[in-house]
Amino acid sequence: MTVAADVVLIAHTAFIAFVVGGQGLILAGWMFGWRWPRNPPFRLAHVGAIALVVLESWFGVTCPLTWLELRLRAAAGSPLAADTFVGYWLQRLIFHDAPSWVFTLVYTSFAAVVVATLVLYPPEKRAARRGPVRRGV
Repeated sequence: MTVAADVVLIAHTAFIAFVVGGQGLILAGWMFGWRWPRNPPFRLAHVGAIALVVLESWFGVTCPLTWLELRLRAAAGSPLAADTFVGYWLQRLIFHDAPSWVFTLVYTSFAAVVVATLVLYPPEKRAARRGPVRRGV
């Protein structure tokens, strides 16, 4: 159960990295003229991910990944992640103590940046790719 809890914590960290790192890469793509940050599925997934976080914070819903990790650790007989190297460091990285309104403000502000970026640097569909031109064989 402890290993399963660590796997959930790794997935949670990856989700956060996607949201925060994705925004950083979108801004870098805008600045350097990269095409891939304008990929519609990527941008939709990104804005959807931060929207989910914001809605959870507005309605006081515990993140399902946090909930699952805590249940798995409790089932393993250890409510703390400090029992494993991965758990100790990842929990220190992604969890912090502050009033809930602080997190709601941070998440909402970050979402506003994501939406502003979506409007100012929107996704674009690429022109349909054509296969190679075949010449007489």
